[in-house]
Amino acid sequence: MIYELYYWPTIQGRGEFVRLALEEAAAAYRDVARESGRGAGVASLVHFLQGRATERPPFAPPFLRAGRLIVGQTANILQFLGPRHALAPKSQSARLWLHELQLTIADLVAEVHDTHHPVAVSLYYEDQKKEARRKAADFLKNRMTKYLGYFEKILASKQRGNRYLLGAKLTYADLSLFQIVAGLSYAFPNTMASAARKHRHLFALHARIQERPRIAAYLESARRIPFNEDGIFRHYPELESPSRVK
Repeated sequence: MIYELYYWPTIQGRGEFVRLALEEAAAAYRDVARESGRGAGVASLVHFLQGRATERPPFAPPFLRAGRLIVGQTANILQFLGPRHALAPKSQSARLWLHELQLTIADLVAEVHDTHHPVAVSLYYEDQKKEARRKAADFLKNRMTKYLGYFEKILASKQRGNRYLLGAKLTYADLSLFQIVAGLSYAFPNTMASAARKHRHLFALHARIQERPRIAAYLESARRIPFNEDGIFRHYPELESPSRVK
């Protein structure tokens, strides 16, 4: 099975959560929109979105093609990949808990995006700077700390030797948390430097995953798109005032 991942070719975005799972699983996959030639590029992505390739078109990328099956939505894709590649537990109750955690991460990702586009996605950041400053201030003071504290509490509650969200074994949600810490550290470096002192287990998780052989190799490769100001995690210094750092 060679998976086909469809996502925008110049940003990490929500597709990166899927890429990390595929890389950790050593799964064979194509990042289709980043390729050139027949059946590749952004045109191939749009072909699916317009419903010309399947009777059940996805609403938006990312989506994954596995043979004849098309799976859309990041959390849904990961729920599909997890059991196939030992990135999810066997019991139904544990899988539901894992999916719940991933959906919570999805909520956080949406709020991160709103720090630079609080008014409308169709507007440029420059058209909503004033509102973005207000949104980012509230996010850094109230919302981010609530999310990070939630995951820190889960990690801290695990028995000694169990270093991941569900215990001793890595899951796709751990990989997604790695991306959250990496992205927030890019977007809000000062705030995250301060947060590291209060969320030791979360940042330790980030460090451990970064050192996993397959993830380390991926991060050093050309397959890893650098963070930039077109994706979800954007670094605008004006959104992070030193007065907000505690």
